[in-house]
Amino acid sequence: MWSDKLKFRKVILFIADALAICAAYVLAVFFIYVLLRLNYDVREILKIGVIYVICNILGLFLFRVYSSIWRFAGFRDFVNCVLGIVVGSGVATVVSLLWGLKPLFSFMLMCGFITLCAVVFMRLVYKSIYDFVQHQASMQSRENTLIVGGGVVCKAILDEISLAKDSGYNPVCIVDDDMQKQGRRINNVPVVGNTEQIPEICKQYKIKNIIFAIPSCDDENRRRILNNCAKAEDCKVRTIPTLNKIITDEKILTQIVNIDIKDLLGRETVSLEDKPVKEYIENKICMVTGGGGSIGSELCRQVLKYSPKMLIIVDIYENNAYDIQQEIVREYNGVAKVDVQIASVRDFKKMDMLFEKYHPDVVFHAAAHKHVPLMETNPEEAVKNNIFGTLNVAKLCHKHRVKKMVLISTDKAVNPTNVMGATKRCCEMIMQYMAQETSGTEYVAVRFGNVLGSNGSVIPLFKKQIEAGGPVTVTHPDIVRYFMTIPEAVSLVLQAGAIAKGGEIFVLDMGEQVKIVTLAENLIRLYGYEPYSQMPIVFTGLRPGEKLYEELLMDEENLQSTVHKSIYIGNQISVDPVVFPKELAVLRELAGENETEKIVELLHKIVPTFIDADELNAAKQKANTVIMEAEGKNDKEPVIV
Repeated sequence: MWSDKLKFRKVILFIADALAICAAYVLAVFFIYVLLRLNYDVREILKIGVIYVICNILGLFLFRVYSSIWRFAGFRDFVNCVLGIVVGSGVATVVSLLWGLKPLFSFMLMCGFITLCAVVFMRLVYKSIYDFVQHQASMQSRENTLIVGGGVVCKAILDEISLAKDSGYNPVCIVDDDMQKQGRRINNVPVVGNTEQIPEICKQYKIKNIIFAIPSCDDENRRRILNNCAKAEDCKVRTIPTLNKIITDEKILTQIVNIDIKDLLGRETVSLEDKPVKEYIENKICMVTGGGGSIGSELCRQVLKYSPKMLIIVDIYENNAYDIQQEIVREYNGVAKVDVQIASVRDFKKMDMLFEKYHPDVVFHAAAHKHVPLMETNPEEAVKNNIFGTLNVAKLCHKHRVKKMVLISTDKAVNPTNVMGATKRCCEMIMQYMAQETSGTEYVAVRFGNVLGSNGSVIPLFKKQIEAGGPVTVTHPDIVRYFMTIPEAVSLVLQAGAIAKGGEIFVLDMGEQVKIVTLAENLIRLYGYEPYSQMPIVFTGLRPGEKLYEELLMDEENLQSTVHKSIYIGNQISVDPVVFPKELAVLRELAGENETEKIVELLHKIVPTFIDADELNAAKQKANTVIMEAEGKNDKEPVIV
């Protein structure tokens, strides 16, 4: 079928060329013989004409002009046309002379020139018409686009869009806070206002896409501008990576991504010092348990930046372990010395063998069961993995004289209302117990809130739900959480290891808690939908063991400042060195027998702050109601949080 169409197009082009050559020959006769009133023999002119047309068609065939796809024609194709006409005209002149005809040289030269112009012009017109039609069709499928920022990146985007036929973007305007740029044009696209006018401009120009093109923008202005973008109705918002993440040798268009989850964080990210971290990691053997998970894998990435002597990744899930191993191989090309071990922290003998084999200097313990509702229905598994996995690693650190052990903890360990939080509080107590009863190893816990983008966190879930067409599910309209990014959380873990003396629980100043429903609403807007009307939000109810808010400190812990303005230490709470080990021994027996109810009862005893979630939530809601009635409910514009 396609071959038949191709042959048909060649025949059409051949006929068009023949007619163009005939027309060129007639024009040459008119210019040379008629206008100059020269004598000529009509029969001779006709004979020369037949020879001329045949020789030029053969010349075009000789230089494979009819093998080209002219809508994609380039410089070489037009050169072939010129060569075909020059050779054809020359051969026609020679053949005519050999046949006894007497064509004038000026006449044949004029014929060649007019023919060349006709053949090339015909192809240029065809190519131009085709490109115009395709461009118009492409523009109809493109969506009106606003570019935020009129700098170098904006210029690069416009250049690439002008060359790309299927980018999907139709840039109609630009906004920039630089007054000198407003009213001017970049690649003929006008700069129509500043970032505060984004909602009005989007409405005026019927914008469907917003591209945030200021990679050097600081966090505060980035959130302010994205907040304005979120107010624009029916607009999808995408962004260019920050300067340190831009790949300079790739096209900018290919690097445009959805809003980074850290852009939804309502505070400045915490930057920590590299030097103290490097001092205790460089040329040291480091082990990361749970190294294939979201936190564990980021720990591996950041540890490797400080040039450890060796990194041992321990994980029970081989797929995750394999993924981070391959990522490291690609990134470091075999330079970094890394070993991956498939093992469970529950298995004391296997872990003992690994400690004996590698003799780690620093251990980061990230292996844990973290899913709150699942641990509510499987408390024995939470106890086996979280508590006794941690106890195994802690004892082995002491046995093998590990210098530092850093536990990854959670804000859910504070006044826990669920089994997972209670087991993590128990893990903190193990660290404090080991710190006060042993020497040689510095035991430290790092406590932080929910991590944006980690396995099981709300942002990836919300994204999947929005991309699937909704609805977006939120457990409760009043639920709030602390949030931080994965790299930020891991930086805190590394920094805690640097300043640890043993027994501390490090806490990050995470600002105000974030309302989950506001987070969902803003993310929906940044995808170009209006919450509730275009993208429904469904409240599913609190899950088992879930509370409306989290805390970072228990009342009795208070806070001690550190050398870092955003990092604090909770006061050490002594653990009874006689009672605590006995309680753990009983808990181990109950977990071995899978005595679910007795396990939960004993957890309440070991962790006195372990309270019922329903009672806590009811008290919290009652308190909120009293406050709202006293102050009056204030409806505010949604903000990026």
